[in-house]
Amino acid sequence: MALTACGTRQDTVDRDTNLRQLRNPSGTPEEFAIVPPKPLEVPETLAQLPQPTPGGENRTDQTPLKDAVAALGGAPSRLDPQPGIGAGDQALVAQVSRFGRQPDIREDLAVADQAFRERRSLFNWRLVPEDTYNRIYRPQTLDPYASLEAARRAGALTPSAPPE
Repeated sequence: MALTACGTRQDTVDRDTNLRQLRNPSGTPEEFAIVPPKPLEVPETLAQLPQPTPGGENRTDQTPLKDAVAALGGAPSRLDPQPGIGAGDQALVAQVSRFGRQPDIREDLAVADQAFRERRSLFNWRLVPEDTYNRIYRPQTLDPYASLEAARRAGALTPSAPPE
């Protein structure tokens, strides 16, 4: 019994790594993940076929947003990600980065978050599995009613909220 306590189960490692378990743990197919593709179309010449992009879009993938924009007479290509910062967001980015910005902030935060979770998981085991994300970050959550009261005391106009 002492030796079994030293090992780890793979699904426990996956759950702690991903924080939230978004996969189907039963091993059966997920019926809502099956989406029928668009019908295949053969172009007039095979030279019109795009180069294969592993992991990229497929011509038969469903694109409901682009299809809706095209049906309403818009340009679906405007939904494709564009390089750089859009014209509507440039003022916001300039205001937020007025004191400088760190281009690799996501990588730094990921490393700091991993170290934080590892520190919190030392000598911390449970008989009943619990959502790791909520357990680790519970002390850092805001109390919405205290924040609402603070905003009201400061004179901010706030909408009504459901009772506690």
